[in-house]
Amino acid sequence: MTTVTVIGAGNLGSAVAGIAAKGGTGIQVLARDTEKAQAVAGPLGGAAGTVGDAITGEIVVLAVPYPAVADVLSAYPGAFDGKVLVDVSNPVDFSTFDDLAVPADSSAAKEIQDAVPGAKVVKAFNANFGATLGTGAAGPVQTAVLAAGDDAEAKQSLIDLVTAAGLRAVDAGSLKRARELEAIGFLQITLAGAEKISWAGGFALVD
Repeated sequence: MTTVTVIGAGNLGSAVAGIAAKGGTGIQVLARDTEKAQAVAGPLGGAAGTVGDAITGEIVVLAVPYPAVADVLSAYPGAFDGKVLVDVSNPVDFSTFDDLAVPADSSAAKEIQDAVPGAKVVKAFNANFGATLGTGAAGPVQTAVLAAGDDAEAKQSLIDLVTAAGLRAVDAGSLKRARELEAIGFLQITLAGAEKISWAGGFALVD
């Protein structure tokens, strides 16, 4: 059975842990605050711990804000090699709230892949608000998770996890597409921040 480690116990981390539980996988939740990790993992029958504890999942979800990613990576030298490493971050420049904090030809996911070349990085969940992952719907439409990555098997393992939980998952292409996914995520955040859309809604994918 595939096991999933979620690093982060915020709204998105909680939602992804819930998806993993619905899909029938084993769950480990790690956070800076062990009580918060337990609050997420406990009701799902998962294990809780603190960042720095040994990782048990074959799939590891970095459910932390972009500025915290580097610290998490540095806490696990070599530990991500061979694992599916899912980046959910949106590298928003919060000093201006008007741009992404990565070069125009790059992405947060690419930075992670460069920092951990032994990992199989997949960009996913960043274009979804936690509420739509929890309910499985964005308005009247089934929630769709877009996944981008260069390792086909790694990407498929995440897609299988999402679909097992009853959500839609779509292969968005290579890791180069992470830049576009982050732009979508950024736009969605700015719209919600300006109260143009609800934090419980967001973009939907229809055929």
